[in-house]
Formats: sequence, C-alpha cells, structure tokens
Amino acid sequence: MRGSYQTRTIKWALHYGILLLFVVAALFPLYWLVKVSITPNDILYKQGTDLLPSKLSFEHYATVIGKSDFLLFFRNSIIVSGITAIASTVLATASGYAFSRFAFRGKFWIVGVMLVTQMFPLVIVITPIFSIFGTLGLTNSLAGLIIIYTAFNIPFATFLMQSFFDGIPKDLEEAAMIDGATRFKAFVQIIAPLTLPGIVATAGFCFTGAWGEILFALLLNSSASASTFPVGLLLYSTRATIEYGPMMAAGVLALIPVCIFFFLIQRYLVQGLTAGAVKG
Repeated sequence: MRGSYQTRTIKWALHYGILLLFVVAALFPLYWLVKVSITPNDILYKQGTDLLPSKLSFEHYATVIGKSDFLLFFRNSIIVSGITAIASTVLATASGYAFSRFAFRGKFWIVGVMLVTQMFPLVIVITPIFSIFGTLGLTNSLAGLIIIYTAFNIPFATFLMQSFFDGIPKDLEEAAMIDGATRFKAFVQIIAPLTLPGIVATAGFCFTGAWGEILFALLLNSSASASTFPVGLLLYSTRATIEYGPMMAAGVLALIPVCIFFFLIQRYLVQGLTAGAVKG
C-alpha cells in the first residue's frame, strides 16, 4: 500500500514537474520581453543578462508612443487584421457549409486546388503578386493587405469550418425545412448557433495570422501610412545598432490587442477546438 502511494506521488511529481518546465519555457520569452522593455537605457547593456534590473523605467514606452509612428502602425494592424478575420470567416463559413452539405460537379478538383495552394511557400508567389497588385494599384494600401491575407486564409479556414459542419447531423436542418423553413433560415437559426464556437475559433486563427504577418506587409508596402506594426518593429533595427528597449516596448504593446481578443473569445475557442472530438 505504501509503495503504491509512493509510486503515485512520484508520477504526480513528474507529471506536474514536466508541465511546469513547459510553462516556464513558454512564458520566459514573454517575461524577457517585458523585462527589457522596462529596463532603462543607462543600465540595459550593463545588466542585460540579469533576471531583474536594478531599477525600472517606462521611458521606452514613452518613446514608442510619443516619438514614433507606432500608433499609426497599431491602427493599421487592427484594421487589416479585423477586416481579414471577418471576411475570411464569412467566406469560409459559406464555402465550408457548401462542401459539407452539397455534392456538386467539380467538388473534388476545387478541394484539390485549395489544398495545392497550401503546399507552396509564400516566397514563391510574392513576385507575381507584387506585379499584379502594382498593376491594380493595390501596393502601399491597406486594401491590398486585406485582400492577400483573406485569400491565403480562406483555404485553411474553409477546411476548418467544414469539419465543424460535418460534426452536425443533417437531420436537424432537414427537420426544420420539413416544417417550412428555408435552407438559409435553417442555417441561421439552427446550424449557425451550433457552430458558433467553430466560427469564433476560425476568426481567431485568421486574426492572429494577419496580425503577425510580415512578408507581404514588408514587400507590398513602402510607405509608413500603410505599414503594420511588424514592419514598424524593423525601424528599431539598423545596420549600425538595434534599439532593444523601444523594440521590446512596442512588442509588449502589440500583444495587448491579441490578449484582449483571445480573453473575450476563450470560452468559444476552447469549445471550437474540442468540437468534433467526440461524436454521438
């Protein structure tokens, strides 16, 4: 009996010890980000490797907010990420529902083409996209970023939404249509509420994907008026020096909207990620 208790205790200690290591490994970069952002310049390079600075200062935040275009980059990122998430989720919901509920000619090939688009590295298509967008006048504009982010998010979001719709029995909407409801009404009143966690989870993935993207944001825009915050962070890095303090402060500020967004949707996000795990 005593040996069994000791075995359970050892297993418990190992289990939570490993979990603690993973948590520390995941959160330590965030801690270092905050730590450097509140370390004054006069001791930043002297105590850069210390776990705790000898004094704290918010001078880097004042520099980022008051002496740079960070607020403009911040606004642009919110606009681009928000519209991208909404547009991608709406289109993916419609296409995912169609793939889940209907059998139509060319469905196999459409799905195949969407899968193929996910196989190519983005760097391969940047040149033709830049040429096309330049011809259409979509470079140096937020509209161009929204279009390209939405286009690249739709395939993944569509397959994600299709998996959620596949987990809902067709009998539910068929029963509603027998009672006189149109398919659209059955979708809005029955299917949409059941897939709300999946819709929110999809929107969350699309939002974060657009929020942190830098390749297209850097190559399609050369003006500050249409730049997003990932591009703005590069302004603190030059050939001569790297301004670690302001860069880290800007990074901390950029985390705030994402943290708030996921805090608001966390309940739906957990439900969406676990939806379909158990059917019955």
